[in-house]
Amino acid sequence: MSRVSTTPSNNPTTAYALLRRLRDHGVETVFGVVGREAASILFDEVEGIDFVLTRHEFTAGVAADVLARISGRPQACWATLGPGMTNLSTGVATSVLDRSPVIALAAQSESYDVFHNDTHQCVDAVGVMRPLTKYAVELQRPDDITDLVDSAVSAAMTEPVGPSFLSLPVDLLGAETDAAESRPPARTPDKPLGVVQDGWQAAADEAAELLAEAQHPVLVVGAAAIRSGAAPAVRALAERLNIPVITTYIAKGVMPQGHPLNYGAVTGYMDGILSFPALDTLFGPVDVIVTLGYDYAEDLRPSMWQRGGEKKTVRVSPTVNPVPRVFQPDVDVVTDVLAFVEHVDERTARLAPKTAHDIAPLRERIAEFLADPTAYADGMRVHQVIDCMNTVMAETAETGEGTIVSDIGFFRHYGVLFARADQPFGFLTSAGCSSFGYGIPAAMGAQMARPGQPTFLIAGDGGFHSNSADLETIARLNLPIVTVVVNNDTNGLIELYQNLGHRRSFDPVVKFTGVDFTKLAQANGVEAVRAASREDLLAALRKGAALGRPFLIEVPVNYDFTAGGFGALDI
Repeated sequence: MSRVSTTPSNNPTTAYALLRRLRDHGVETVFGVVGREAASILFDEVEGIDFVLTRHEFTAGVAADVLARISGRPQACWATLGPGMTNLSTGVATSVLDRSPVIALAAQSESYDVFHNDTHQCVDAVGVMRPLTKYAVELQRPDDITDLVDSAVSAAMTEPVGPSFLSLPVDLLGAETDAAESRPPARTPDKPLGVVQDGWQAAADEAAELLAEAQHPVLVVGAAAIRSGAAPAVRALAERLNIPVITTYIAKGVMPQGHPLNYGAVTGYMDGILSFPALDTLFGPVDVIVTLGYDYAEDLRPSMWQRGGEKKTVRVSPTVNPVPRVFQPDVDVVTDVLAFVEHVDERTARLAPKTAHDIAPLRERIAEFLADPTAYADGMRVHQVIDCMNTVMAETAETGEGTIVSDIGFFRHYGVLFARADQPFGFLTSAGCSSFGYGIPAAMGAQMARPGQPTFLIAGDGGFHSNSADLETIARLNLPIVTVVVNNDTNGLIELYQNLGHRRSFDPVVKFTGVDFTKLAQANGVEAVRAASREDLLAALRKGAALGRPFLIEVPVNYDFTAGGFGALDI
């Protein structure tokens, strides 16, 4: 039986119909790795869609995730059958927990030879992907392809947004069809669709009354508020009523970094990192919390804001509350976040500005960390590295621009606390899935979404080297990403947990032998240097930001582990 499933044809094929419908829905890029289905699809069948070859399918999934997140439009990733699809599944899991409208595509064995776990490279792709996606189906008839793409986009663009998956037998992919010629225009939502509960205005009026009575209210903002287009309205409401804004990891940038009402992003690690009662300072005096687009997956748990006196909580979301056992709001408003903010803005038009509670001690503590002048003999501290990145980003980016991307590790929580973010999604990390190796593909997606803006990446040696092959992809695409690898030859976050649980660490579980990341970068076509001090790092960042091509900086670091201050991590 031949595994070459098609012969050259001048007639439209399923591959053509697939790519055309994706393009009609606004997809401009497919990231991925192609296998023997190349006999059925070349990816040049349709103008207006670029194929970006990655070194690993996980990279393809995360790059599509971030490009979709920033653009607000569906984006696509591709894998070959069998192990290509399973490699892609972690990228798909990232987009479902990090909430991005990704259209994941994978080849499958010929339709007449699909015997799961018996045919060469044939596994149940839909069975693997169904629990990780909003929609998963295998193509049965070539003429159905346009309908399947429409269904995939519709599911992906419905809150909570997430990935859809299509499994494509290679013989059907190369089959002739007129599916592309006989379909109505594609209808892609301008923004994600959500649930709108009847009578939501009455619940919103209750929320407005709580705000009117509150002494010290706060707005807690999640990414769904950004997806709704509500960020400018949130800022205007906060400024008019003088209400502080606190965000999840991924919603940093809803308020610019230096704005007096920007009370920062919350991480359960902040008390331990700062050796300071940050959560009590942020939430202790608060009497009303209005969550705008709150999503439990973004890792801000209700237990973190239950500090100090009794509080009333309002939940505003385009989805029905999925976690009522852990979050029981006093008022639940199920509607579009922008519609809610506009409604409350009207209802509170005559309300006098509030007195924002004082967090000066927390700001002083953060400023103390960022200004840390110490020259540590065993390596820089991550807060010093991020301060340098903030400095050069401020010098380089235009007002309201620039993106700092963080891979996964202990350093990520320093980024949540300290990294500059002056626009929505100006700080990117895998808030929901925390996918190790996220940094390189996320930076790729960010730079492609914002080609005229600087993109800085901070990554630890562990996560970076788990996916470092795609340095070559960055070099091949000549993406001007400035990468900072903070290297302690250790999985630092795991070492922290060892210390939390045992007051000691066990090196065989966390320690690596050294890798020269500058030579690794150079071997992949990326210029690189090593910087061991503030002065060297600032000079290297400035050089990298001015180059207009990829640049990597390796920075030896170390952590000062403390066993206290991490109680907020208890679930």
